[in-house]
Amino acid sequence: MTDKLTAALLVIGNEILSGRTQDTNTPWIAGKLNLRGIRLIEVRVVPDVEECIVEAVNELRSRAAYLFTTGGIGPTHDDITTESIAKAFGVGAIVNEEARLALLNHYRNEADLTPARMKMAHIPDGATLIPNPVSGAPGFQIGNVYVMAGVPRIMQAMLDHILPELEKGHPILSNTVTCDLPESVVAEGLTAIQNKYDSVEIGSYPHFRMGELGLSVVLRSTENNQLHEATQDVVSLIDKVGGKAFAVSVQSNPS
Repeated sequence: MTDKLTAALLVIGNEILSGRTQDTNTPWIAGKLNLRGIRLIEVRVVPDVEECIVEAVNELRSRAAYLFTTGGIGPTHDDITTESIAKAFGVGAIVNEEARLALLNHYRNEADLTPARMKMAHIPDGATLIPNPVSGAPGFQIGNVYVMAGVPRIMQAMLDHILPELEKGHPILSNTVTCDLPESVVAEGLTAIQNKYDSVEIGSYPHFRMGELGLSVVLRSTENNQLHEATQDVVSLIDKVGGKAFAVSVQSNPS
């Protein structure tokens, strides 16, 4: 792809690595970024360990235009994302008055701002807040890093606030064509098609459904015409080698 707008995602939490909690945030974020014309180039999962978070944040924020993180900004002892990101930027995590007022507005009473809840008002020095209309405790932005909650509903609300502020590129379109062929039969032909269309990313993904082996070919691009032509070439290739093509989803349009 020619679009240079890129993003990385850092998923923070032992519960993801243990398999106890399924990560549903990644596909949601990827889909929203695609519509914005921002390409997600890497997703990394790290435990609730400070050095792991610091290392990942510093590496990923230098590689992508935007870095998004999910998880670890709650009130419990293992919620260490805020302190870790502050360390990555070489600043302290301090009580942010705007964050404190947001919590007070949510809980209604000063007495309810317990030490555990006040932990969520600590924000890296110099960061700006990301509103949380669901449960009050805000996320934050520092540099090109956007720190969001791990709870899907809250993360989605935060991302909706963030997206309009990001640079916008051409939407990343995606076409999926499935067939009843093994991957090896179309491998050479797909290589030729990929070489023909440098603005289109082509991936092939075998699947086993209802006792039958098949293949899904996914084509992605910001260039509608190139994507549509490449998709037609894939359908022609499948027909040529004796398969039957089914278009599962097509976002491109004929010119």
